[in-house]
Amino acid sequence: MADNGRRDWTKAPWIDPARPWTDPLPVPERPDRLLLDYATRCNLRCPMCPVWGTDDAGAIGDVRGIMDLEKARAVLDAFAPARPMVQPNLYGEPLLIPELETVLRDIKGRGMPVALNTNGLTLTDRIAEMFCALPVDAVMFSIDATTPETLMKVRGVDRLAKIEDAVGRLMRVRGERDLPRIGVSFTVQDANRHEEADFVGRWAGRVDVVRVGLMFDAAAGTFPDVAAAAARRPCPALYKTLPVHNDGSTRVCCLDGFRATDMGNVFEDGVAEVWHGEAFAKARYHHETGQWDKVPFCKNCNGWVEDDYVEEVRDGMLIRRSPQYVYYNSVARLKNWQGALLAGHKPPPEGLAGGGMEA
Repeated sequence: MADNGRRDWTKAPWIDPARPWTDPLPVPERPDRLLLDYATRCNLRCPMCPVWGTDDAGAIGDVRGIMDLEKARAVLDAFAPARPMVQPNLYGEPLLIPELETVLRDIKGRGMPVALNTNGLTLTDRIAEMFCALPVDAVMFSIDATTPETLMKVRGVDRLAKIEDAVGRLMRVRGERDLPRIGVSFTVQDANRHEEADFVGRWAGRVDVVRVGLMFDAAAGTFPDVAAAAARRPCPALYKTLPVHNDGSTRVCCLDGFRATDMGNVFEDGVAEVWHGEAFAKARYHHETGQWDKVPFCKNCNGWVEDDYVEEVRDGMLIRRSPQYVYYNSVARLKNWQGALLAGHKPPPEGLAGGGMEA
């Protein structure tokens, strides 16, 4: 094994001679995105959530927990030279992380950008000021509704005004500074799809970015509303994202909330041993040779199309659409979307990134 942890798995005993692995896709020394679930705890029980939406209290109990900060720091140290985008939550509400400011300083102090998703219900003035002072690089508020009635159906609470006030609070504290990049998200499902157009109209241009995505059906292992291309390809997440649960265990995908897959433990084995290890190598081999059934969690999934974007510039928006997501990026705020924060997106077209060109 090389110093960077890479191994040549093309002659491994589990390679099918009828499906040789002659030209493996390149794997970066470290992934571009690190997802660290510092606290698997949440103050909502959204029906759409693969973890907190279940009625199985035992299953939730098995994954609930708080990450050891010293062990997390060792992982961050291993990633620091690559400076990936770090998301300090996976299946937890980040505002409930114990010692949140310490956690964020641990990440930022190593030169890595921080992006987090929050429901915003516990965002105080003090937290908003801390986010802007560090600064946190991106904050996405999960809202999913334009009326309290619909919010109750999709997120289990009717406190829409409180969440919208949290968005406004962070925007006021940030003012004209570049960071944090502030966005809102809407996950389309039967209970809210009638409000999608109103949601986009309400927020596009007010915040830096509006994200509209389709819902993952955990039971079926797929995105029911995604129209995937005919020719399936290896999932890009296998080459750019490492999801780490609170105990250091890693999964093939961030959608694996109940740990159906086991890709190794970064606390016990180290980052390089896991990222370039046998479990990930097998998954990549099976993807690259079309043996989807050999990775049961991936068998039915169509999320591999998430980065197949087409774009247009219209009404002051850089709009990017894939079969799974639509992003409405305010052209006037594009200068705060660059580097590792792009998270798989290509940079904005030349001339737009400065925020000075209107369509």
